[in-house]
Amino acid sequence: MEIRKLYTAIEETVGEMGQVADEPLRKVAAIAVVNNPFAGKGYVEDLAELTEASIDIGARIAAMAVDAMGSYSVDSYGKAALIGSLGEQEHGVAMLTTVYGNAMREAVGGGKAWISSFTKRASPGEIIDVPLAHKDALYVRSHYDGMTVMVPDAPLADEIAIICCLANRGRLNHRVGGPNKDDIKGEDGLT
Repeated sequence: MEIRKLYTAIEETVGEMGQVADEPLRKVAAIAVVNNPFAGKGYVEDLAELTEASIDIGARIAAMAVDAMGSYSVDSYGKAALIGSLGEQEHGVAMLTTVYGNAMREAVGGGKAWISSFTKRASPGEIIDVPLAHKDALYVRSHYDGMTVMVPDAPLADEIAIICCLANRGRLNHRVGGPNKDDIKGEDGLT
């Protein structure tokens, strides 16, 4: 698939509600804007071309995201896709399957948990909230978060914007209980 543009966005929060964080919360989004080979073609049963292409695209943008994390380690992740108006939502979903997720896991040095995702059809410049969750245990409540992402000129009608998001920690000032990352044990991420 042809990549038209690559973007990286970095958000770093150092304090909230008068509380300075012991470690800032860095969120990173890496985005690839690609052509959609199925745009305008009506219903197509086999979307394997999109899924296969997502492996290389996923590896590329996940590496970009890890690089943008700088000295921070990755604690949580999420994925998303914006699909142009000549495509269908399923085209974005096809690019966010397990093989894309595995490229993300490899880039961050592992991850046991299912990767939260969100997809929607959109016009250029629309926003999407990419869900984030702990990379090793989906139920770690402190890491339920997200990053708002907007690509100024994408997706065009015949494009898909594929998004990889990473964060180095849970929300600042989290205090509503639940299991925390120190409770993660075992290969399956369960306590």
